[in-house]
Amino acid sequence: MRMFPIKEMLRSKLALPLAIPTALLSISLSTAIASAQTVGSQTSMYNPIQLPASDEVTDVLSEKDIPTGFGGFARDYVINLEEGDYIVIDLISDEFDTIITLLAPDGSTFGENDDGPDGTTNSMLFARITESGRYIMRVTPYAGQGSGTFNLKLTRLRPI
Repeated sequence: MRMFPIKEMLRSKLALPLAIPTALLSISLSTAIASAQTVGSQTSMYNPIQLPASDEVTDVLSEKDIPTGFGGFARDYVINLEEGDYIVIDLISDEFDTIITLLAPDGSTFGENDDGPDGTTNSMLFARITESGRYIMRVTPYAGQGSGTFNLKLTRLRPI
């Protein structure tokens, strides 16, 4: 049996805890790369949908969308907004209780609405934009429950 000097023994004991996180990091990176692989002609990486030039879309929220971690799914739409814009976002569905979230260019929540002023479970969000950039409008169901067809509309308000 070989005797290790104290210095070498300490190095080997310190190296083991460092080797485990490195191995886990390696596994995590492999998993992330694998999930970014192309499936058919589409990639599974995050890619929000560009809101059409009409600023309105009728679409379907389903289990093929972004998992929220609350048991439901989200569908994201990207829109470029300018500082000083006043906007209204309407989200209407007869099939699920809607929530609209506006995410700022830095990813933080800029605004959110569950139920609009009409007394229904549809959502309506008013906002004054304070920073120009790429915003995300996120469609989700209340409490992560529900899916189906919805109508999303962005209206830019203009001073009279």
